[in-house]
Amino acid sequence: MHAASRDALANVSTQLDTALSASDNAVAVAAQTGTELFDVVDVLDGDRQLRVAVADASASADQRAGLVSAVFANKVSQSTLEVLISAARLVWSTPREFRAGLVQLGRRALLRSAEKQGQLAQVEDELFRLSRILERESGLTLLLDDRSADANRKRELLAKVLYGKVTSVTEALALQVIGRRESNAIDDINSLSKEAAALQGREVANVVSAAPLNDGQNQALAQKLERIYGRAMNIHAEVDPSLLGGLIIRVGDEVIDGSTSGKLERLRANLA
Repeated sequence: MHAASRDALANVSTQLDTALSASDNAVAVAAQTGTELFDVVDVLDGDRQLRVAVADASASADQRAGLVSAVFANKVSQSTLEVLISAARLVWSTPREFRAGLVQLGRRALLRSAEKQGQLAQVEDELFRLSRILERESGLTLLLDDRSADANRKRELLAKVLYGKVTSVTEALALQVIGRRESNAIDDINSLSKEAAALQGREVANVVSAAPLNDGQNQALAQKLERIYGRAMNIHAEVDPSLLGGLIIRVGDEVIDGSTSGKLERLRANLA
């Protein structure tokens, strides 16, 4: 996003958080707001003229807010309408970024719903595990990433896979990704997991080990990384026996390869 859109998104995100904190029924309100914001995105995706008009910088803030109110007042809840009006009053760099901002706000609302239920850490882990499953199940992932396939059919397929296995928030977030992908299903769902970690004030360390790490090892590793990077860490761990031993750790764009296979590869390169 460009600077104006980032500022607008930060502004509305703060308003959303404040409204949810003040709500007597925050779980239900957050879940409904998130779901309805995705419905609004679907409407905008199907109406280019409306999508352009609600983010038209040449129109006044009152005009944009009035348009949003006229179109959606009787179709969404008051809490969702307030988010839409607040977003429409601000300046976004492009209509595309306004639309992307609504997607981010919808995700944030659903994650706040999980937080209010004490399930945010669980949702984070479920989303990460789902991204790993999709990485292993290439056939399923190819179907979900097929741009020519109907979005509803893809969502129905994923819903059957997820049914009864994850929280309702995880399922809702994963299903909204399918059909409005930013890059691909694996990366988008993994990105959602990182968003959940960020709302907990934590960064994600992706750790690949030759054998499973126990709880004590995970905790010790998280503490060590926290000292190195100066911020709280959540460990997303997976196993790859081909490493032979040791770990590969990725934090953001930085990779620390302490695996046995990595050491052997570097040794072979030095001897060549």
